[in-house]
Amino acid sequence: MTDTPTRQRRLSLARVRRLPSWSVLAAGTLVGGLLGGAYGVLTPPTYTATSYVIAVPTAKSSPGPDSALGFAQAYGRVATQLAVLGDAQVWAGVPVRTLRHSVRTATSPDAPMVAVSATSARPGLAVDMANAVSRALTRHADDTSGNTQVRLVQFSRAVKPTEPTSASSTVTALVGTSAGGLLGGLALLARPRKPGQDDDPVPAASVPGPATAADVR
Repeated sequence: MTDTPTRQRRLSLARVRRLPSWSVLAAGTLVGGLLGGAYGVLTPPTYTATSYVIAVPTAKSSPGPDSALGFAQAYGRVATQLAVLGDAQVWAGVPVRTLRHSVRTATSPDAPMVAVSATSARPGLAVDMANAVSRALTRHADDTSGNTQVRLVQFSRAVKPTEPTSASSTVTALVGTSAGGLLGGLALLARPRKPGQDDDPVPAASVPGPATAADVR
């Protein structure tokens, strides 16, 4: 009675060991594809909205294009700081923590422009966050324009996105399939070899000895 579960486990392990090598690769590929597809289906889509502001010289001074470009780079770095996000949270209607997690900025090495992008599961909220941060950044630039001789101007407001920017379930399934196949291949390479499969020396071929005189007669 007590040996029956142990015997069943041994039989199960023996059956698993008798499976062909390619079954591990096929199982990893299948499981990875299923997990990747499930992730794409269960994860809600995300939307991204982007607004643009541009740095321009004030009327009191005429700094060169390099100066405006340098200030645009600087404003792009401070756009996600607490001083700017603290004002933007009032217009966006979300806490600073959400803005810090959802808002990203990018600048161009050729044009004095700052792109403010916000990502959210709700398209309307993404638009509100992007425009709110752009508005707060513009106000901070105006407050210091007397010293910098550069101000920020709204170049383009964020519009409501119509398509999600997150990966679809098809893409996540393909990524999962590739990852599962890769892990299955690594498992095949790392599995222990069967004893006597490749380690036993090859027996030497036997060579007949020289025939004696009696055998010749």
